[in-house]
Amino acid sequence: MYLPALARDLYKSQKEVESLELQLEEAATVQRQEQLKDQLRQARAELEQINKIMEGRKEHSRASLYKPKSLY
Repeated sequence: MYLPALARDLYKSQKEVESLELQLEEAATVQRQEQLKDQLRQARAELEQINKIMEGRKEHSRASLYKPKSLY
């Protein structure tokens, strides 16, 4: 995946998690809190997945710096 696209997805996911956390704090009913907790759990899982992809990209990029170049 293209790195700037990943960065945009990461930013969107972070904002979604922040928004859901604020909504959860302000939720009036227990039913609404449960809905928001479920959405927040899913959003955090997505954010974690994007973070892992980004870390993998960084590790892959660093590893390629130290690979010996082919002479042929």
